[in-house]
Amino acid sequence: MGTEPHTAELDCLVLTAGEVAKLLGVSERHVWACHSSGLLGPRPIALGRSKRWRLEEVRAWLVAGAPPRTEWELPEPGGHCNQPEGARA
Repeated sequence: MGTEPHTAELDCLVLTAGEVAKLLGVSERHVWACHSSGLLGPRPIALGRSKRWRLEEVRAWLVAGAPPRTEWELPEPGGHCNQPEGARA
């Protein structure tokens, strides 16, 4: 047995725009519009030509009250960003 996670486990760690849309209860088009306008706080990561959102970061963003990106990416007092550890590019 190797130490690499199975593809299914990795798929649970990152979300497509469609999966983010389902999680938020909106359309995929609305997810892209919110991303473009900065209303969607977390930035997607590029995997080849695909964009994916980190599930942990989307959940943390929702718990924080879904602030716009300008607030989400602000450092907290003490110099840490609001994003979960390892989510910063």
